[in-house]
Amino acid sequence: MDNINWGALPFAYFKTDYNVRCYYRDGKWGDLEVSDSEYINLHMAATCLHYGQEAFEGLKAFRGKDDKIRLFRWDENALRMQSSARGVLMAEPPIELFRDAVFTAVKLNSKYVPPYGSGASLYIRPLLIGSGPQVGVKPATEYLFMVFVGPVGPYFKEGFNPVKMQIARDYDRAAPLGTGHYKVGGNYAASLAAGQRAHAEGYASALFLDARDKKYIDEAGPANFFGIKGNLYVTPASASILPSITNKSLMTLAQDLGMTVERRHITVEELEDFEEVGACGTAAVISPICEIHDRETGRKFSYCSPKGAGPVSTRLYRKLQAIQMGDEPDIHQWVTILEE
Repeated sequence: MDNINWGALPFAYFKTDYNVRCYYRDGKWGDLEVSDSEYINLHMAATCLHYGQEAFEGLKAFRGKDDKIRLFRWDENALRMQSSARGVLMAEPPIELFRDAVFTAVKLNSKYVPPYGSGASLYIRPLLIGSGPQVGVKPATEYLFMVFVGPVGPYFKEGFNPVKMQIARDYDRAAPLGTGHYKVGGNYAASLAAGQRAHAEGYASALFLDARDKKYIDEAGPANFFGIKGNLYVTPASASILPSITNKSLMTLAQDLGMTVERRHITVEELEDFEEVGACGTAAVISPICEIHDRETGRKFSYCSPKGAGPVSTRLYRKLQAIQMGDEPDIHQWVTILEE
């Protein structure tokens, strides 16, 4: 793959050679199928198109200094997809099916796993959709599970450099008792308008507040929010926040470093007390935030310099990446090495 500029990859779709698919029909999952097509045949009355029966995941594969391919916490993604499937009444892909589909897709496209030290990774997108036709509002009887992959660079163009975010009070990403804690497309559709406006006004993303009281920090665009205060790592507790596997990992690493971890409500007023804040997720890993602007009140909260992240965020970021790349011992057994 000499023609790929690995260090300049955006976070975008990249065509690779193969994807894998599996259909749920007549009450059971079929066999894995390998395809070189980027398209799927879909009934015009498929429930994913009409009633939002859709869920997806995002995880990454990394090539280490030893040239081996490593997958990070794929089993957590499998469990989260099952949770999403239950949330919108879809057939759950068994853990073994999820594993085989992901491993097969990565192996078949192993030449697209970026080299060690490039700053890029192989993004893996498992997708589950209601493919069976319905006109009434009810679950499908057929489902399609598939996995495609592609090499990507950082989610935010700034990479690990700090970004600015904008509090959007006039939009809600998800209702408290809705689908916010599932990884389904509707949550992202609901975030698009606020996100696009934030981009147009010079911000990396919109920061959402809780839909009920408009008092507490919810999601940071497509990622979880966290704040650092002394030796404290704080992240929001909310029924409408996606349980981020990256955030879960960072909380463990923070505890390993002797920090206290709290998952609780974070008020907008508390933003002024943090020394560092950031957004975290699979795509971005950590995006340090240098400024949060409350669009409605005009209030601004400033943190690190736009030129560099704070010391705690930097340490957590480097430690997580070192584990993913195989540069540090994997004491929590998060990494799976693929045998090519």
